[in-house]
Amino acid sequence: MDEKNSLTEQFEANRPRLRAVAYRMLGSTAEVDDAVQEAWLRLGRTDAAAVDNLGGWLTTVIARICLDMLRSRKSRREEPMGPHVPEPIADNPSERETEMTDSVGAALLVVLETLAPAERLAFVLHDMFAVPFEEIAPIVGRTPAAA
Repeated sequence: MDEKNSLTEQFEANRPRLRAVAYRMLGSTAEVDDAVQEAWLRLGRTDAAAVDNLGGWLTTVIARICLDMLRSRKSRREEPMGPHVPEPIADNPSERETEMTDSVGAALLVVLETLAPAERLAFVLHDMFAVPFEEIAPIVGRTPAAA
């Protein structure tokens, strides 16, 4: 039971970063919650003791889930009725810093809409989370130079 509690605590410690990656990829708080929940389910189905870097593993999993969700949008031909404006994050709206982060995040999502899913993932992981291209390349199925 202690192992499960420890795993839950580790996941909860990584949840804010996972939500940030998913939000920057998807732009929808509802989809973010779905992606994070799916990451939790996948963690439950894997041997967590064999994972050396749980934070890195979870980031890779959430990135792949978001890629799948973005590709699914495209295959279903989901298109917004008007210009896409990302949903604001309502985690802590009373602070000015949070408001600024939200507005910058919303502007960034408008820019990210022009990128293909794999390009979006590479951009988010590299520029926002300082993941080297050598680690991104296998996730997006490209060479480090192409990533």
